[in-house]
Amino acid sequence: MTSFISRSFTLQGGFTTGIEGPACDRDGNVYAVNYGRQGTIGIVTQDGDARIWTQLPDGSVGSGIRFDANGDMLVADYAQHHIFKIDMSTKELSVWVHEPDMHQPNDIAIARDGTLFASDPDWNSGRGRVWRIDQKGRAAIVDEHCGTTNGIELSPDESRLYVSESVQRTIWVYELDEDKNMVSKRMLIQFSDCLLDGMRCDMEGNLYATRYGRGTVAVISPEGELQHEVRLLGKNPTNLTFGGPDGTSCYVTISDQGNLERFKVDVPGRCWGMWR
Repeated sequence: MTSFISRSFTLQGGFTTGIEGPACDRDGNVYAVNYGRQGTIGIVTQDGDARIWTQLPDGSVGSGIRFDANGDMLVADYAQHHIFKIDMSTKELSVWVHEPDMHQPNDIAIARDGTLFASDPDWNSGRGRVWRIDQKGRAAIVDEHCGTTNGIELSPDESRLYVSESVQRTIWVYELDEDKNMVSKRMLIQFSDCLLDGMRCDMEGNLYATRYGRGTVAVISPEGELQHEVRLLGKNPTNLTFGGPDGTSCYVTISDQGNLERFKVDVPGRCWGMWR
């Protein structure tokens, strides 16, 4: 594959329009929510073969997926205000976090020590919040003065937290101290059109952000400069992750096509680097 040229990775229509996630395990498989029907988690092999991997409990619908240092899967269940933990060997599911005060846990970011950050949009009011969840599963609001929070990601050195606001088309950067407390907040970049969705960093700190409705992934430097945009086949990308043998395969979930696309990048992704 040529760098930054996106191609279909799975068949169109295999996933519902609610396709989200995604995340790669140590073996290079990609997981994304809502394969075939709502409430499932699908698995996609390195060859692009997809199938249902597990079914979430009745009434639950997944959104963001991450893996912790032990290899367990964490899944944000926006419908029931849960974050699930799933044992990858047994598929045993437990509730890691239940926070009824959340509007909905949408996307999640994870630090090496297991600390989670969750975006919490309220689509009706156009506002949102950011939560931090410690290693014991205790949740606390760290910013309640936000727009419609959606994508969320940590920098490779974990000194920064990036949060996108979908409707406001803005990405904010929070400076963090050693204990993952937020020290300051400032705007990183704002776009003039379309929506923002999920985000991931590469190992050099560049931020990859999905632009829903525009059909691109924006690549943004740590200084907030738009370096370029990767053109996708679909118009409504919802999220992305990095994987492959060397961490330079970028997988993008596409809502309007119900599939994943893939393109090569020059620098491995942070989420892949956390396994190393």
